[in-house]
Amino acid sequence: MSAQSTWVTRALDKVEKVGNKLPDPAMIFFFSLVLVWVLSAILSNFSFDAIDPRNGEAVVVNNLLTGASMADFLSRMVVTFTSFAPLGVVLVAMLGVGVAEHSGFISAGLKRILDFTPKALLTPVVVLVGIISHTATDAGYVLVIPLVSVIFYAMGRHPLAGIAAAFAGVSGGFAANFIPSAIDPLLQSFTQTAAQIIEPGMQVNPLNNWFFNSASSLLIIGLAWFLTDKVIEPRLKDTPIDGDPAEIPRFDELDEKQTKALRWASLTLLGGIIALVAILIPESSPMRAPDGQLASFAAPVMRSIVPLIFLLFILPGVVYGYMSGAFSSSKDMIACMTKAMNGMSYYIVMAFFCALFIDAFAKSNLGTLLAVEGASGLQAMNLPPMVTIVGIILLTAFVNLFVGSSSAKWALLGPIFVPMLMQLNISPDLTQMAYRVGDSSSNIITPLMPYFPLVVVYCQRYVKSTGIGTLLSLMIPFTFTILIAWTLFLLGYWALGLPLGIQSSYVYPAVG
Repeated sequence: MSAQSTWVTRALDKVEKVGNKLPDPAMIFFFSLVLVWVLSAILSNFSFDAIDPRNGEAVVVNNLLTGASMADFLSRMVVTFTSFAPLGVVLVAMLGVGVAEHSGFISAGLKRILDFTPKALLTPVVVLVGIISHTATDAGYVLVIPLVSVIFYAMGRHPLAGIAAAFAGVSGGFAANFIPSAIDPLLQSFTQTAAQIIEPGMQVNPLNNWFFNSASSLLIIGLAWFLTDKVIEPRLKDTPIDGDPAEIPRFDELDEKQTKALRWASLTLLGGIIALVAILIPESSPMRAPDGQLASFAAPVMRSIVPLIFLLFILPGVVYGYMSGAFSSSKDMIACMTKAMNGMSYYIVMAFFCALFIDAFAKSNLGTLLAVEGASGLQAMNLPPMVTIVGIILLTAFVNLFVGSSSAKWALLGPIFVPMLMQLNISPDLTQMAYRVGDSSSNIITPLMPYFPLVVVYCQRYVKSTGIGTLLSLMIPFTFTILIAWTLFLLGYWALGLPLGIQSSYVYPAVG
């Protein structure tokens, strides 16, 4: 480090050094599993006054060290692992992406994109794409982040800076989006149920935060742009790229045969997208939900995002492979899939322990106890409305380090916060938005988030020594900056009395 290093840089270097001394992520999940077992056994001997808002009953911590619980753990171990949702998402998507990547289609396509993409605007475009990827649920983790690293590397920029920027957009800005997504109606359903505790006839629009979400996109893009170019990338200038050259895509000039192959593969991709849109347009489309909606978890299209990614990458990948000469038989395509799975072997090991930990944590009810006790404590403080909103944001950010699912946390916290703040004349829309700000901001600094180890794997492709500390040191500036700026932005929005979304009931108490 140079003598001119700022205190921020020195602090982040310390975080990286300490963080990289932590055990391997797989072992962290294992130790966390053991800790959950021990805590569940101890706390199961106590009674708690916390009431689970989902069933109206007192929260009971379940002892996972009983003979029956351990027998159940062993008998269900395989099913727990194979039913771990992120595992299927990653592996199925990577099968298709692997064919497109190793056939040369992605490299050729990126080469063409780089020919007309201004280097100065690369970072904001990357963050924007990451934000928009929320519309396709978890697609950003398995598609956007690794592709961005390739683009940064090809443009002579540090690939870890690209990963950090994309991760900030995909996960840190999860509540920001210009396009409505399936998470909007899902959270709205919990908010409406909670609001009806006070006003039985109250209706909450699924897009009750859409205006603010859209405005927040500009905020997140600006913050991530500044941090990536002025903080993260300068800090990485002395970090050597020592990954296997054979695993890092090359961007040689395309010959005539490859150019023709890229043209036909791109037309294949475009044709697939047009065909999908044509299927989705009719109101009677089988890919729509029974009520005709597309942006709903009940819509088959939302449950088919990963298979669609698989198809939309494998088809042009195969076309490019055969036309460019990279493929001579179907064995070459299978070899690409195999190579893609080889790169996922480390993630599979981590996913095994991660799945066991998350399953045990849910069964123990420790997460429920933490969330409900935290919310009840905040309620008991009886703070002024504006301070309470800040408290909700901070509490949510803290709980998010232990309970990853956005909807699961809101199912616990919503029935407490929404009625409480309605009695202070604060609308459910504002309460929900405060929750979403806290939830999004801390996504990128919790190693217990299922996709966090996957991002570590992406980094190791370029810098072999990358560990948890390395990624944390890159993402901590994003988290704290986004958390503070987004909170102030929400409070300012509130002070101006602007509508948060469509048909949102915006009520707030008089000053003083």
